[in-house]
Amino acid sequence: MVRLDCNVKTCIHNADNCCCRGNILVDGQDAVTKDSTCCASFYEKTDDSYTNQYETPDVSLVVDCEAVNCRYNENQICRADRVAITGASAKDCRQTECSTFEAR
Repeated sequence: MVRLDCNVKTCIHNADNCCCRGNILVDGQDAVTKDSTCCASFYEKTDDSYTNQYETPDVSLVVDCEAVNCRYNENQICRADRVAITGASAKDCRQTECSTFEAR
């Protein structure tokens, strides 16, 4: 399990800078810099969005990772101790990024 900090407050899964999903997917198969990554699990929160009241935010979760050029990627699972997903006012997953990404 990875400690996840997420400042993407426009995501339906975000609560108190934590994620209410049991896992997320970081996309960026061809990424060589962090700005070429994104949280593929992002879903924009809107006024009529349904939020799951039974889910609680968790700071530790599984991070599946397609950014194979990242030094923390081990068989498409992130092995960093801490992951930061940024993109505070994102409207689309491409406006998010994995700030923890480091090229091999």
